[in-house]
This record gives sequence, structure tokens and C-alpha cells, in this order.
Amino acid sequence: MAVEVRPISLPRDAAAFIDVWWSIYKGDPHWVPPLRFERKEFLDPAKNPYFGLADLQCFIAYKDGKPVGTVSAQLDHGYQELHPDVGFFGFLEFIDDREVSKALVHTALQWLRDKGMARAMGPFNFNTNHECSLLVDGFDSDPLVMMIWNPAYYVAHYEAAGLVKEKDLYAYWLENDGPIPERIAAISDRFEQRHPEVSIRPVDTTNFEKEVAICKQIYNDAWADNWGFVRLTDKEFDKVAAGLKPMLDGRYCYIAFVNGEPAAFSLTLPDFNQVVKPMNGSIFPIGWWHWLTRPSKINQIRVFTLGVRQKYQNLPLGAPLYKRTWDAGREAGIKGAECSWVLEDNHKMRSAIEKMGGRIYKTYRIYGAPLKAAE
Repeated sequence: MAVEVRPISLPRDAAAFIDVWWSIYKGDPHWVPPLRFERKEFLDPAKNPYFGLADLQCFIAYKDGKPVGTVSAQLDHGYQELHPDVGFFGFLEFIDDREVSKALVHTALQWLRDKGMARAMGPFNFNTNHECSLLVDGFDSDPLVMMIWNPAYYVAHYEAAGLVKEKDLYAYWLENDGPIPERIAAISDRFEQRHPEVSIRPVDTTNFEKEVAICKQIYNDAWADNWGFVRLTDKEFDKVAAGLKPMLDGRYCYIAFVNGEPAAFSLTLPDFNQVVKPMNGSIFPIGWWHWLTRPSKINQIRVFTLGVRQKYQNLPLGAPLYKRTWDAGREAGIKGAECSWVLEDNHKMRSAIEKMGGRIYKTYRIYGAPLKAAE
């Protein structure tokens, strides 16, 4: 029977869209099921401010009457301010069936073509401020918190559907088995001695809104020139921050100031995937127990983001931020940390991580495709 790809309506069909993933990943030892309530809220236009900043459509693929895949297509207004002819696709999930994957890709690209786009990029769920990319190397371990996981067969399906590499993103692993390398410690200590105007403090989780307001001043400026960056509106920033709040641990988050002005911040998250995975998408019936006992289950962290405002990017602020995070992790008994993701051509960041002993252990990829006129 031919594959049928049907558009859906959100939030009405969000549960059906999400349910497809469980059938695709059934038996996969490394998949971390998302929390259903969180995904439903993310896909609800009334609860996610992103829907006010994009035109998008989600689809479900059926074969022999059974749901076998999902995809989205979106015009991100923020990205299109600089790239008006580029559209995104995302949530591209499918069984190991080339007919299914090609039908999903064709549907998403045709939707973008009909909107006048000249090029498609993805996967973005929904843009670079959310989960994005395809895992193409490093399938032997679970993903860390807020990182993508997909079966290895996806790579061949993407390429068979005509998608080609746009950009690679790296995840580095650092073993926290001793003091931070002397070179990084020396750079950090020397910098702080020579620059008394610089102060660094942990994020105050008891004054969450105040700290979010400070980080807002840094974020869009720090990442403005990064490939694929989409500026966050205040509402989006607040939404993302609210989602991160339950995972924040003040021991691993820092803000740097220069003469009292916010200059940089680093955000490192405990790997909540170690807690979420056995919950199988639900707080009930026993998911609450995993949540309540989470401190005893988490022994790795993810360096989620480290950004420096452009006017201060000549200063080695990364060194003291990394050093504080490393020392806090050692004190807490953390076995290691992932730094992700890092653009393949971000040589400055890659060099800093490699000097600390980091090694690339997972590679992710953003794909692209020209949108030629339909034949």
C-alpha cells in the first residue's frame, strides 16, 4: 500500500504526533523518551510563543493504515529576516522504510516550495534554539539532556532522499578524573589577577527572574554572528528559561561582569536524561520516584552554553568559567561532562575544549536541499 502523509492540526493532534515516536523507537536501548506533557505543551500554539513567530505545518505518515513517521515544515520569521528564501524542516522520524522517509521529506520540501522557498535546512525542532540536527556518528551511548538521538539508519535515508550536508556539529566528552589541565588553570588565574574589574559569581537560583533578565542582555548579542542563530524574543527567552528552571543547579552556572556590566554567562546542566529515561515519558505510575531520587542517579553534566558579549570577546572569560564548572563537578563527584554542540568551524571554542582534554565522541549534522521547481 502506498504511503499517505497527512497534515495535522495542533494542539488537537499533538498526542497522535508524539505517539508515533514510541512505535519507531520501541526496543532502542539508547532512546530517551521525552516527557509527553512537555512535548504536548511545546506543540500547543497557545502555550509556546514560537508559534507566533513562524508559519508551520506538522504531518503524520501512514502505511497500511498505521502511523509510521512524522515531519514538520516551518518558515521561521526570525531566521528569514536575514535569509528570506530559506525554510526549515524538523521532527523527521520514520521506520526503516525508504518509501516512508522519502514521502515525508518530499512532503516537507513541497510545503516549503509552495511557500516560495529556494532552500530547505534541517532537522530543526523548530530552530537552533530548540533540539536540532541528526546524529551521524557516536551511536554507542545515550544522548545527554536536550540532545538528539536517532537510529543509525536515518543517515542513509536522509541521503537517499536527496539531503546533503550543510554543517556538522560536535559533542565533546571530558573525563573529570583530576584537576583541570594546568594550562587552563594558569590562564584563568593569570587573567583574574590582571583584571580586578572582572567578577564572576554563581547564578542565584532563588532570584530566578532577575538572573534571567541579566542573561537576556548577553544571549542575543553573544551569539548574533553564529551560523544558524535565530534571535530569541523576550517571550521565547522566558519560555526557554522556564523549561530549564527545574534542571538548574547553581553549582554549575555562572555570570561574569566587567565593571559591573554583564559580560558572559555559562550554563551547565545535570544530565536529567539519566532520570527521565526510565520514566518512559510519564510521571505516572512510578516516574515520580525517579524524579524524587534524581540526585543519586546523575553523575554527568552537559555544558549547555557559554557565551560572551561581542565587546568582551577579546578577553579569555571562558577559562575561569570552565575552571569553576570543572572544580564544582569534581567536588560533586561528576564523572565527566559533554560540551555540546560546537560548530565544526568554531575553531576557537574547539581549541579551548581540546586543551582541556576534550575529545569528539558524537557528530551531528544539519542537512540542506535546494528547492527546485516541481517537475
